[in-house]
Amino acid sequence: MPSYRAVLQITGLRPGNPPERVMEAAAEALGSRHLVEATQLNVVRGVPEITLRFLVEAANDDDELAAARESAFAMHDAVEDVATTGRLRLLRQRRGKWVPVG
Repeated sequence: MPSYRAVLQITGLRPGNPPERVMEAAAEALGSRHLVEATQLNVVRGVPEITLRFLVEAANDDDELAAARESAFAMHDAVEDVATTGRLRLLRQRRGKWVPVG
């Protein structure tokens, strides 16, 4: 099964939401569609980012990418309910390296 990473910048919390709710919302949204293998929080150049690694059902490349993209956008929408966000990136593992995909 192809492995993807969704990386989302977090720029602030919406009122009434604790910080841990950000990752919970992201994992719930992705987990309702795919197996979430790992979650991670990093701070890159002073900006928090969440990274979720998930598996997509094997199909042809276009269908896999479409499923991953749709799920990353659903994750973004779920997180937007609890936090303000910045850039969303989607990466796919190919030959042991994480490669950005459209």
